[in-house]
Amino acid sequence: MNDTASPAVIGVDLSKWQGAVDFAKIKAAGNTYVFVKVSQGATGVDPDYARNIAGARAAGLYAGSYHFYATDHDAQSQFDNLSGHLDLKPGDLPPVVDIEVLAQNSLPGMDQQLQQFLSLIEGRYAVKPILYSGQNFASQYLKGFSAYPLWLAEYTSAPAPRMPPDWSAWTFWQYSQSGSVAGVSGAVDLDRFNGGLDDLRKLLVV
Repeated sequence: MNDTASPAVIGVDLSKWQGAVDFAKIKAAGNTYVFVKVSQGATGVDPDYARNIAGARAAGLYAGSYHFYATDHDAQSQFDNLSGHLDLKPGDLPPVVDIEVLAQNSLPGMDQQLQQFLSLIEGRYAVKPILYSGQNFASQYLKGFSAYPLWLAEYTSAPAPRMPPDWSAWTFWQYSQSGSVAGVSGAVDLDRFNGGLDDLRKLLVV
């Protein structure tokens, strides 16, 4: 967790559900980074992605892109979708794989499919992706993936989240899904980084 004497390195994550946002106001409110949704499963694409990623960079925020992983779609098809739309530039945060639910018709061998997807990202972009998941889901289904930085969703007023057993530390913590931030109409997810600004910069794509 951050040293109590240091300001928290905070950010938000967005998708089409937030509509048009003012990234300059998000930055002015003290946020350092923003994650924006790019794609989902084998065919889904967030219609606001291109606008959001460009707006985040233009405002001076560190920008990251996330893919919502669908357990009923195969890894290669999902990678083809992601890579066809992902706009990754030097200075961005690594791509994020959001896996938090099991589809009703999940494919067999989810572990192998997920590992293939992560490996395809790392092979194409030469950067280790971040895994996003809830504490309960990660504890039950994400055993063996602790080599990947963890962005943990755990909504609590506690000073730190409960950890899934495979990880010893979190990298990002989504601590609220109902926050309020200048520049965004309605509720927005709030995130903290586990470290200082120099530590965050070490994660950036080169």
